[in-house]
Amino acid sequence: MMQIPGLNDALVQQLLKAAMDARQHSYAPYSKYLVGAAVLDEQGRIHAGCNIENAAYPQGWCAETTALGHMIMAGGRIARAVMVTGAGSEIITPCGGCRQKLREFAQPADLIVIAGDSTGVRAHWTLEQLLPASFGPDHLKNA
Repeated sequence: MMQIPGLNDALVQQLLKAAMDARQHSYAPYSKYLVGAAVLDEQGRIHAGCNIENAAYPQGWCAETTALGHMIMAGGRIARAVMVTGAGSEIITPCGGCRQKLREFAQPADLIVIAGDSTGVRAHWTLEQLLPASFGPDHLKNA
């Protein structure tokens, strides 16, 4: 198993299982690309989500968005880690919009983003590596 800073193997496996299970609930009749995500909050709880497509293409939403919505509804406010799962030979990462949504609930250097699939963990980064020089809530505090 790939070592991920700040997370033990058991927790990484829980995130992977939650994201893979969520992936099975995806509604993707157009792309046929199922995505599952699982967000670890500041209380150690895991919130899962899947992608949900819409015939009016820009109206669908990503698995990370669903998972963040579940986190907020459960009272979580800080994302500590996120696991994103998909299929295929390419390693999946959050899209640009999801990177910005994740930024709303985490400091970029603190959030661990993990890519996984049915074979296990494929790669990991910090949000800062995926979204350098990002704009976030701190920018608006002195506006």
